[in-house]
Amino acid sequence: MRRTVYGPEHEAFRAAVRTFLEKEIGAHYREWEEAGLPPRDFYNKAGDLGILGLGIPEEYGGGGADFLFNAVVTEEAARAGYALGPLRIHADISVPYFVDHGNDEQKAQWLPGLASGELVAALALTEPGAGSDLAGLSTTARRDGDHYVVNGSKTFITGGLNADLFLTAVKTDPTQRHAGLSLLVIPGDLAGVSRGAPLHKIGLHIQEAVEIFFDDVRVPAEYLLGEEGQGFTYLTSHLVQERLSIAINAQGAAASIVEQTVEYVNSRKVFGKTLNTFQNTKFVLAGCATEVEAGQALLDQVLLAHVAGEATPADAAKVKLFCTEMQGRVIDACLQLFGGYGYINEYPVARAWADARVGRIYGGSSEVMKTIIAKSLGL
Repeated sequence: MRRTVYGPEHEAFRAAVRTFLEKEIGAHYREWEEAGLPPRDFYNKAGDLGILGLGIPEEYGGGGADFLFNAVVTEEAARAGYALGPLRIHADISVPYFVDHGNDEQKAQWLPGLASGELVAALALTEPGAGSDLAGLSTTARRDGDHYVVNGSKTFITGGLNADLFLTAVKTDPTQRHAGLSLLVIPGDLAGVSRGAPLHKIGLHIQEAVEIFFDDVRVPAEYLLGEEGQGFTYLTSHLVQERLSIAINAQGAAASIVEQTVEYVNSRKVFGKTLNTFQNTKFVLAGCATEVEAGQALLDQVLLAHVAGEATPADAAKVKLFCTEMQGRVIDACLQLFGGYGYINEYPVARAWADARVGRIYGGSSEVMKTIIAKSLGL
């Protein structure tokens, strides 16, 4: 089906992004997977192209672009089979907090570096004892003169090894669940900040996830982002874009694997016949193609609504729920058509299958999405 989301300027940007990804990642991706993360200078190169600062105003060195440009980057990475979660965490999720809630001094201090790649940001929310329950966080920030003293730990922090700035959710008033939550920008080189070894994950081997520890870290009070006690409100207001970013990635990955599977069954022979001649193959791929089209239609509607400022938390929950669940079903079905080869890491379908599983967990699990949707129905 013909998509009407993008204009000529988006498609021109898409061509540039595709060329960039092929040149800078194509021959190195497996090496980066083995290393567990891309090299630090990759972010500088992405910054040179303008990928990192798409949503940053031009006066601070960014592109001043709408979120559709971010969506193009995610679609192209997913099409190529590149898991670039840390880049999306930086550009799609972290940067908007600085743009929306930073004061003039903070914007001047951080936004140019975030746009160029000199600074890489990561989101430090999840804790060992608090995942989807943001109000249940236990990392504390006690005011001491011109500083906050931060103690606690975070886990599953995507991009945590390369990050220069951690956008950190802390309790400035531990007696309050929601009203006591604030956001601090914590540079990774401050005394008392340490990073654990990368966690060994089932998939997404190229994007490191680490634990971050804060031991009496003295953070300048001027690094408070927005108002004290408003962190929970800020976090929930940005969840629409975060969940939309996850849905775009899931949708793109599923569509790419279907295309690759069609190509495979057209050439693979079984029992003297190519796989594409079997009715089961046709029916499986027909179902997959239909699911992918349905996901694209839903995603495009929410994308347009988000750019217009009209997407609701329930809209984002629906598109994340559908696209990530669909991604799991479709890639699993395609892997089956590859037979034993589908279980070998040299085949993209195997890596895509492992990478897909966490989409139903991070950014709010499928169960949390259903709860949000049910609430919107008055249930």
